[in-house]
Amino acid sequence: MKYVLASASARRQQFLKDLAIDFEVRLSSCEESYPSELQGAAIPMYIAQQKAAPLLASLQEDEILISADTLIWFEGEAIGKPKDYADAFQTLSRFSERTHQVITAVCLSTTRQQICFHDTTLVTFATLTPEMIDYYLTHYQPYDKAGSYGIQEWIGAVGIRSIEGSYNNVVGFPTQLFWEKLKLVKSEK
Repeated sequence: MKYVLASASARRQQFLKDLAIDFEVRLSSCEESYPSELQGAAIPMYIAQQKAAPLLASLQEDEILISADTLIWFEGEAIGKPKDYADAFQTLSRFSERTHQVITAVCLSTTRQQICFHDTTLVTFATLTPEMIDYYLTHYQPYDKAGSYGIQEWIGAVGIRSIEGSYNNVVGFPTQLFWEKLKLVKSEK
């Protein structure tokens, strides 16, 4: 069995390496936009499917394509990657003393089937002062991360009060659920 990852994410690549999965990276030119009527988990599910779609035609019989997308769902709004410092600052300020959902969707595609699933983790921040937010944004520049933060970075150590669910999901890949679903796909090949 060969694995193909449709992601340039260093974090997702590291998770697959940690799971002892050898893989090849193939990127698609997918616009990460979605229909405005989609809500919550339906958004990353849609985007993960869109990331897979252009690569399906070239998929071989012995390959499993892995595509994924992560977003933050907060107060009925999808929070993606920040545009700039001001956007990131505003997002983290809104998260202070509040709980949000981190939703990662994954699609496993073969020439015969596609299984898509998602995992949701609740993340609660403690008080984030403007000084803490500025320090984090200045030193870590998390502009490639949904929700403007990486739980594995300084802000996670000092600013997150609690999480309910998968830590790895917050980092960007629900490894335990992925492993379960991968076994299903492999058994059906």
